[in-house]
Amino acid sequence: MRSKKMTNGLEKAPHRSLMHATGLTREEMDRPLVGVCNAFNELIPGHAHLRRLTQAVKDGVRMNGGTPLEFPAIGVCDGLAMNHEGMKFSLPSREIIADSIEIMATAHPFDALVCVGSCDKIIPGMLMALLRLNIPALLVSGGPMLAGRHQKKGVDLITAFEAVGRVRAGTMTEAELSDMEQCACPTCGSCSGMFTANTMNCLAEGMGLALPGNGTIPAVMAARERLAKLSGMRVMDLLRADLKPRDIVTEKSARNAVALDMALGGSTNTVLHLPAVFREAGLSVDLKLFDEISKKTPDLCKLSPAGHHHIEDLNAAGGIQAVLSELVRGGFADPSAMTATGRTVGENLADLQAAVLDPEVIRPLEKPYSPEGGIAILYGNIAPQGCVVKQAAVAPEMMKRTGTARPFDSEEEAVTAILGGKIVKGDVVVIRYEGPRGGPGMREMLTPTSAIAGMGLGADVALITDGRFSGGTRGAAIGHVSPEAASGGPIGLVREGDRIAIDIPARSIELLVDESELARRKAAWKPLDKPIASPFLRRYASRVSSAAQGAVLE
Repeated sequence: MRSKKMTNGLEKAPHRSLMHATGLTREEMDRPLVGVCNAFNELIPGHAHLRRLTQAVKDGVRMNGGTPLEFPAIGVCDGLAMNHEGMKFSLPSREIIADSIEIMATAHPFDALVCVGSCDKIIPGMLMALLRLNIPALLVSGGPMLAGRHQKKGVDLITAFEAVGRVRAGTMTEAELSDMEQCACPTCGSCSGMFTANTMNCLAEGMGLALPGNGTIPAVMAARERLAKLSGMRVMDLLRADLKPRDIVTEKSARNAVALDMALGGSTNTVLHLPAVFREAGLSVDLKLFDEISKKTPDLCKLSPAGHHHIEDLNAAGGIQAVLSELVRGGFADPSAMTATGRTVGENLADLQAAVLDPEVIRPLEKPYSPEGGIAILYGNIAPQGCVVKQAAVAPEMMKRTGTARPFDSEEEAVTAILGGKIVKGDVVVIRYEGPRGGPGMREMLTPTSAIAGMGLGADVALITDGRFSGGTRGAAIGHVSPEAASGGPIGLVREGDRIAIDIPARSIELLVDESELARRKAAWKPLDKPIASPFLRRYASRVSSAAQGAVLE
């Protein structure tokens, strides 16, 4: 066992002395030591209840012969960080989380590891660490929040964001907004739609590093606590079997995860996170693979923001295992991929008798919401390395559109224009210098996209950015434009009044300016002078790769 490097032998007497100081007995030191990373904090609703779940994991570890040792992880709530400088720190926190778990689990050599988290960058950061360390390990999600109710309708965080635009447009009063904001997020848990946190928790289950139920069991249900306890027990079985994350996460698992993402209509942020996660396993997952799988995998779910269903509905309809059963039936997922249960995907489906219980929440293959997956990758002279759109959440009339460019060099400038009524039907809002390097930190653009939707322009205005979007974004929101403006990408050459042609079915996005004019603009281009006050962000900007490579640190 790895922990014996810290606890065994005459020369480790000082080490044992330190461990005795924490209250541990010699018997506990002689058992396998299991690190339990708890991302609890009092600020994030997805993490507010994690003490209870972490205790359940620790109980499970003890029940099956191990000694659990808890340590913390940081977390950023993207909703709270939205539309101010705090969002610059969200994506970079993913690398900090992965690095800090590696540090803790190497400086104190655990035999196995369980990570308990919930939200947007915490889950991919944890998955990266599990694969990097490659010791027997599991992920446990805190589970999704329940949807709220307002005026007899289902609401969630995105409803509240879009309501701001409705107030500005005069279709909602401030009193109604005040009432809604108290209803939109009614429980602890990760925000209740198929946003980034829930997408990644579902994909962790799909790739086999979390037990069945991880993605969809609501945070407030007793089944979530039982799942945590079972995960603590199960990690001890993984240790005895010497079954490690890289034994589970293979090319089969990677393709299954991308196919599941497409069937669910998941967040565009997965196009950043999955390449970064699978890179830790030595696997290459690029934009071309996403588009290849999207073109042949049907979209079986319309969860918020694309539709009115929420994660609790997906759970009641059979959850991720039911979606996988449809994908396996159609040959879109490989049933032979190994999982953390110690059984293959196909064996899990048979054991659980997985089946779709509500054919409106999870459509059968014969009646999909769309024959293509939820995400599309577009290419063109404005995005030579590609860009990403959640096509499952785009209005039909915006799937093919030519509009007038309205460029802005920051999110704040664009939001002021949108909420000030300066954006009109037929415009294409272009927000640049918000990429991984140029932001720095690649801020999410939920505020401008929600403002566009809330002001009734969602079927008439597109938004293009080298930044990224919340998983809650809907509409013709095209992000991750690569190369980014700060790296000399063509998005930095767009001028007021240019025409931009978007053709999502054809996977095309073009700036309708002739090549000679673009060459003249390129010759005169100078990068935006954007001082970076934070030493951390200066280091991040100097090392981060393109969004097309997952915005990983080189």
